[in-house]
Order: sequence, then C-alpha cells, then structure tokens
Amino acid sequence: MGMFDTMIGNKAQDAAGAAQDQFEKLKAKYQSVLRLVEQQKVELWNLHVENNHLVIKGSAPSEKVKNLIWDQVKLVDPTFADLRLELSAAAEPEFEQYSVKAGDTLSKLAQHYYGDKFTYSRIFDANRDILDDANKIQVGQQLKIPIVARVS
Repeated sequence: MGMFDTMIGNKAQDAAGAAQDQFEKLKAKYQSVLRLVEQQKVELWNLHVENNHLVIKGSAPSEKVKNLIWDQVKLVDPTFADLRLELSAAAEPEFEQYSVKAGDTLSKLAQHYYGDKFTYSRIFDANRDILDDANKIQVGQQLKIPIVARVS
C-alpha cells in the first residue's frame, strides 16, 4: 500500500508540474497582455491554466481599457486559441456639458443639478483636469456635470 500511495503521489506531482510548466509558458507568451492589464489597473479575479488555456478573469476600469486589452491579445495571437479572457467593464459615467456663466459657483450648480449645494464636490471631482480650486471657475469654461450622480 505504501508503494501505491507513492505512485499516485508521483503522478499527481507530475500533473501539477506539467500544469505549472504550461502556466509559465502561456504567461510568457501573453506577457505583453499581462503587463497591459497591470498598467491599466484591471482588477484580476483569476489567472490560471485550465485545459491548456490561460484563463484571465477580471474587471477593466472602462470599456476603452477592455478594448485595449483585446487589441493586445490579437497582436500576440489573432486566434487566441490557448487563451480564455473574460473581462467585464465598469460603466463609464455620463456627463452633461455646461458653459459657466457670470455669477456661477459650483455650489449653485450643485443646487440646480442635484438639489443640494453641498454636493459641489461631485462637479469639482469630475473636472479636476481643468480645475485646481473649487472656488475658481471662470466664465466660458466648459464643465462636465455628472448625470449618474443626479437626484431624481
């Protein structure tokens, strides 16, 4: 019986070793994809080998990032016959454009759009690319007003 246990153990070790070898081989093949996944801050849920396929499961921060990942996969192997990529994408926020008028403040805009002047930070956060200070908006600036955050 001791000999039987050892033989099973060796087969299991061989299978595990083969799976690990295949995993390393596929990771090397798709290294540029995995690097892009990391750079684009894709949340990985799973990365393993299953039936000789590299399985990558996760959530991309946007549809654009998801498409970038797929484009890279196609550059590595247009058939991606040894890959199973399952990426979801976070919904992209929707915005309404608003042109700042004389007398506008972010608090006034928040009151108008959300019914609460204290929610001005929603607008400020959506426009950090053009605003350094929530108290310094200029006439004619084009602001993005997040629609998803609106109160019905």
